Order: sequence, then structure tokens, then C-alpha cells
Amino acid sequence: MKIRRILFLLFIVFAAFHAAFAQGREPIAVVLTADGPIMPPMLEYIKRGIETAEQRNAEVLVIQLNTPGGSVETMLEIIKEIRSSGVPVVVYVSPRNAFAASAGAMITMSGHASAMAPETTIGASSPITSSGENLNSTADTKAKEIIKASVRPFVTPRGEKAVELAEAMVDEAKAVTADEALEVNLIDFVSDDLEDLLQSLNGFTVQMEDGPRTINTENIKVQTLNISFIEQLLLTLTDPNIAFLLLAIGVQAVLIELSSPGGWVAGFIGSVCLTLAVYGLGVLPVNWFGIIFMLIAFVLFVLDIKAPTHGALTTAGVASFIIGALVLFNSPGTPDFQRVSVPLVIGTGIFIGLIFFGIMMIALRTLHNPAQMGGETYVGKIGTAKTFEGEAGQVQVESELWSAEKAPGSEPIGKGDKIEVVEVRGLRLIVKKKQDG
Repeated sequence: MKIRRILFLLFIVFAAFHAAFAQGREPIAVVLTADGPIMPPMLEYIKRGIETAEQRNAEVLVIQLNTPGGSVETMLEIIKEIRSSGVPVVVYVSPRNAFAASAGAMITMSGHASAMAPETTIGASSPITSSGENLNSTADTKAKEIIKASVRPFVTPRGEKAVELAEAMVDEAKAVTADEALEVNLIDFVSDDLEDLLQSLNGFTVQMEDGPRTINTENIKVQTLNISFIEQLLLTLTDPNIAFLLLAIGVQAVLIELSSPGGWVAGFIGSVCLTLAVYGLGVLPVNWFGIIFMLIAFVLFVLDIKAPTHGALTTAGVASFIIGALVLFNSPGTPDFQRVSVPLVIGTGIFIGLIFFGIMMIALRTLHNPAQMGGETYVGKIGTAKTFEGEAGQVQVESELWSAEKAPGSEPIGKGDKIEVVEVRGLRLIVKKKQDG
């Protein structure tokens, strides 16, 4: 009986201590920095941030957003994660001169609270196809209606003007400044920096799934959650310039391996580069027709090596490579941030063409040079007489020992003398004494 009382008292003391500790604990703000296109790696980063904020029982999760836009499908998944979060999510477009364009605008509006730094912009959310082209009339209408419907539930409470502006961003690709967005109540705050934002959030009430919640940021502790190496790597692979370089290097390395089988370095590098390039191409809006031109280019390079045409096929290959890369990445309507650099494509095409042209010249030189084989190659070489009596003996030329005869009319040869090969007769060398100097 006494043991039960003791255990009960210990439980009461522990509960009181835990409650006092919890009451005195400083609130936590988990801060993410989502800088880059809205792609699957960004989705994984935001999901991890929300899970971390929930595990740490954070008061608020702040997503510092700076994006040119990206995938509509990824955008909808991010919105879903934000709206189902157990921690209030504040989307903050920052730093100054940042923008929440296209899909980024929709994500900003989906936050339980939203803010923008001065001199930032938001909007231009008209959808395009996965290949970067404008949608046809029917598909365009459907896509726009889906996007507007996805943001309407959390924009409607902000008022009629906010809804009109949000829909104009989708229908007319309209973009506005931070002050203009605040004027129609599309966002909640214009904050100079993170500290200013957290001060503005203190006492602010947001609508969560389980009802209204008031945010307490007094004496709040900021915990930054950086993007992981893998997430950053995958996000980098969605850069069209990186994907293009990986594709070019990968194909060239594989061709080198096929032309000189037996090694493994070129094949390994090519396989890794192509695998990474395929990931980027699978995420980016590309026109796969361009791959045909790029493959034709490498076929022309190889043909110019096998059947040299003095560079004609290599020149055609360079042109085909450049056209293919531009068709692959720079189709009409593709956003600027998802286009490959034209100077990079031209420079890479010329560089690869020069490499194959150099290989072709080596092949031509080998073809025109007579084969240097057999004993005839010893004529004119210098050696040493190992043993020599009268007209015959043995001489060492390079690392080989030969039977030798003295050339008619030449000076006598003794052991240790330097000799010069005059002629090769079968398995015997005709030599003469090498004169000093």
C-alpha cells in the first residue's frame, strides 16, 4: 500500500515538473530556405521541414521562398502538404528582389499565413505544357480551372479583391509587387526580414484543420533546417545546363568505351552521367524530338573516324548536335529559367567536334604511314659489339642480341666497339664500325 502511494506521489511530482518545464519552454520557429524551381526535390525538402516542425512541436514553420516557378503537379503536392500540416506554415517571399512566380505564387497563397519582403513580386501563374509550350484552348481552360479551384478555398476568406487578383494571375499571367498584394489582402504582412516577420506574427491567428490557432513568437527560438546534400544534388540536376552537360559527356564517354572496349573508366563515367541526365530530363519540360538530332550527331562523328571525309561529317555532326540540344531544351514557350544556355550549347558542340576531328586526323596519319615492322627497322641503328673475330660476331642492338657480319670494305670491329647497322639479311645484321663523333 505504501509503495502504491509512493509511486502515485512520484507520478504527481513528475507530471507537475513536466508541465512546468513545458510551460517555461521557449517556442520554436523552424525556418526553411526554398530557393530554386518547384521540382520534386523541393517537395521532399518541404515535406521534411513539416515533419521536423511537427516532431519538435514548433510554434511555426517559415518557408523563405524565392522561385521562378516549376511543375504544376509538384506545386499541388506542396499545397497539400502545407494545408495538412499540424504546425502553422508561413510562406515568406524573400529576400529583397526575390519573386514567387508561377507555381510559387500559388504556394505563397496556400500558407496559413503569407508575407513578402519589400521589392519582391508575385504572380504570372499561367500554366504551360510539360514540353514548355502553350496549352490548346480546351486544355488551357481545364488547367487554369484546376489551379484556381486549388487555391480558392484559402483565398476566398481574404476577400473578393484577393480572389480577383489570384484568378488574374492564372488567367492573365498578372504579377504584382508586395505592396500591391498587401493592399488587396492577398498576403498578411510586408516584412523587412525574418525577425520583423516573427514580431508581426506574435498574437496573429491562423485557421488550421482543427480550428483557429494563435501564434506566439515572444522569445521564440529560430532553428534553421538547411536543404540536404541529396536534395540539393537532385535540385541541381533539374538545371537544364547541368542536364545538357551530363548528357553530352555521358554519350561521348560511352562511345569511347564502345570504340576501345576492354577498359572500364569511360564506360563507368558515361553510365553515371547518363543516369543523372535521365533524371533531369524526366523532370524538365523537354521536347524529346531533339534527342534524335543529338544521336545523329554522334553517329556522324563515329562515321567520320571510320571512313574519314576530311571533316565534312564532323561539321554536319556539330550542327546536328547544336540543333538537337536547342530543340530538346528550348522549345517555344519554355520558361527562361528552364532553357539551356545557347553559348554553352554552341561551345560544347564545337568542343566535341574538335575532339572527334582530332581523332580523325590521328586515324588518317596512321592510315598513310607505312607499317614499321620487322628487322628492316634496325637499319641505321647503333649497337655494341659483344664478340667479334674477323668478319663475324655478335652485336647488341637496343635490347636484342644479333648475329652480325662486317660490311665489305669497312674497318675491323673489335669487342666493345660501337657499330651501325647497314643492312639486314635474314637473321643476320650487316654492320660497320661507328666512327666517333
